[in-house]
Amino acid sequence: MAILSALWKRYIPGVPPEKRLSKEAVTTISIHSFFQLGASMSGVFLNLYLWRLTESLAINGMYALLSYAVGPIVFAVGGKYAKTRDRLFAYRLGIAMTAAFYLLVIIAGTRVVDYYYVFAMLAGASGAFYWLGYLTLMFDVSTDQNRIRYLGLNSICFNLAGLVGPATAGFIIGLADGLEGYMIVFTVAFVTFLLATIGSFRLKTQGSHHKSYYLKLLPILFRKDAPFRHGLFGWMILGLYQGLLLFLPNILLFDALGREDWVGYAGVGLLGLTILTSYLLSRYAKPELARRYALIAASAFTAGAATLTLFGVQAWTVFAFAVSYYGCIPLLVNSFSAYHYRLVGRLPLKGNLRVETIVARETFINVGRVVALFLLIALSSSLDSPWLGVVALGAAAMQFNFAWVIKREKGDASHPHATDARLSGETGTRHQA
Repeated sequence: MAILSALWKRYIPGVPPEKRLSKEAVTTISIHSFFQLGASMSGVFLNLYLWRLTESLAINGMYALLSYAVGPIVFAVGGKYAKTRDRLFAYRLGIAMTAAFYLLVIIAGTRVVDYYYVFAMLAGASGAFYWLGYLTLMFDVSTDQNRIRYLGLNSICFNLAGLVGPATAGFIIGLADGLEGYMIVFTVAFVTFLLATIGSFRLKTQGSHHKSYYLKLLPILFRKDAPFRHGLFGWMILGLYQGLLLFLPNILLFDALGREDWVGYAGVGLLGLTILTSYLLSRYAKPELARRYALIAASAFTAGAATLTLFGVQAWTVFAFAVSYYGCIPLLVNSFSAYHYRLVGRLPLKGNLRVETIVARETFINVGRVVALFLLIALSSSLDSPWLGVVALGAAAMQFNFAWVIKREKGDASHPHATDARLSGETGTRHQA
């Protein structure tokens, strides 16, 4: 992480002062990338590990469903600790619990299948703590002036780590006999998360006079603040497609290719597309084109899912399905994340609702994920089921709603808290996507 920080200078020649990243911003990107290295090595292959042991779409789907279902509960509880103590408490706890999770996987071995529901809930809890802390940090260490650049550069480093992880894990598993390679990969992941936990102590705690937990105010904001309400529905729509794409492509690729190492290498190419898109966004994205980016992404998602629906599970249809997602997801997520953070900054209490709004955001996105996975499990008993493509196509087509959710900048002037934002010095928002 120190090497990453040294290579990525805070003050890059040619970058305007208002867009330069703080030292803490660089540190969070470094730790997040290191976390992703372990997650990309282990997460993909834990998914395949369960598949190799069971070859059951229902068990794999239920594992993902349970991990997403427990998320909102942990977010709500963790949000209180993050607000009353510090957001780094949730952040560090999430990384430490992830390390403990993979230690337990190593100890359990093939008996993971017998207790998959316990492991699913532990995975959901550790992930919820981590993302609650990290998403709050993203808001704290960036500004309206540099947030889209921060998100773009964060996405590049995050996905570069994601390139190295699957390829390395696939290579290790390919060399080992049977399931032994999986245990080696999970051991490396455990060490990586342990090191990430230690690295998180480089970040300083942030004292705040606003330690009250205002979760009860969110229903009022939901009713009275239309942009905020629409934004939450946007996260739920995104969750519908993400719920499928976060676990289904790996199984489909393994079914089509037949080898774990090839799945890992395919992941390198797919994440390479994500990095390229993220880089182009960080350089050339324009805030006024946010709706257009969403429409392009939704069109690509729908086209990719349509090939799976029309032609079934084949090598080329699986690749078309995966390429459409990995190549275009930054268009949607980066633009909408910056838009949503801007809405959070304009809410009452001058940004002191950021923890509560992240709890709301993750609740809605996990509701979308759970709904999509429930439909998949209920309608598809195997990879050959025609309903698999139908569910994927329906979730992809729902992404066109982002053209309605994302409001144009000229409409933001009428936002009920726009004046509060200007008075608090949050200028330059028209430059963010």
